[in-house]
Amino acid sequence: MHNEILLTVTLLATFGTILLSYILFAEKGLIAWVVLATITANIEVLILIKAFGLEQTLGNIMFASTFLATDILSELHSKKLAKQAVNIGIFASICFLVVSQSWLHYIPSGEDQFFPFIQGVFTNTPRILISSLLVYAIVQRFDIWLYHRLWQITEKHTGSSRSYLWLRNSSTLVSQLLNTVLFTFFAFWGIHDYPILFSIIISTYLIYIMISMADTPILYLARYIASKRHPDS
Repeated sequence: MHNEILLTVTLLATFGTILLSYILFAEKGLIAWVVLATITANIEVLILIKAFGLEQTLGNIMFASTFLATDILSELHSKKLAKQAVNIGIFASICFLVVSQSWLHYIPSGEDQFFPFIQGVFTNTPRILISSLLVYAIVQRFDIWLYHRLWQITEKHTGSSRSYLWLRNSSTLVSQLLNTVLFTFFAFWGIHDYPILFSIIISTYLIYIMISMADTPILYLARYIASKRHPDS
């Protein structure tokens, strides 16, 4: 149960940190989180673990947290700011890719003990990161579009811009299915055989479903925090 406990703690800590980022720094905190989570998830995804009886990659929680952050930005600020957060995350990841690959061209000192480990990790990173960036750019924009499309429908139906927040947040479930299929095949085609690929897709999406269901209360909490910060809005 070690991995299961660790993943549960990570999920709670991640959501808690997103809320803390918003409390301390408002929308800037969420944008900073998107940058951190995008880069971190692209490194974590190299690790394959087994938890809850399923083969899965790490990075699922961190990557899913970017959708929570952009949904909060969409809900409480604007569609434009949510898109900007995605663009900044992509730009930061490209910069990280260039910098991390430059490390591999140095000749280490004879006293160096860590270069082989750095080389082992970041030699495999470009394909993962490039695949992730392409899928991320597609899926995040789709998620933001779908979120606001559902918002238009629910507002037209109820006459209230605050109703059916949970339904708007369900856009993440559709987006994560698209993300899971595209990323798994782009990143791991030829690395793992078909049974492992489909196992990764199924397990990853199941994890995303649980995360998406868990992040809805966080979205409501973020809206409550915003209402206290700006009671007249």
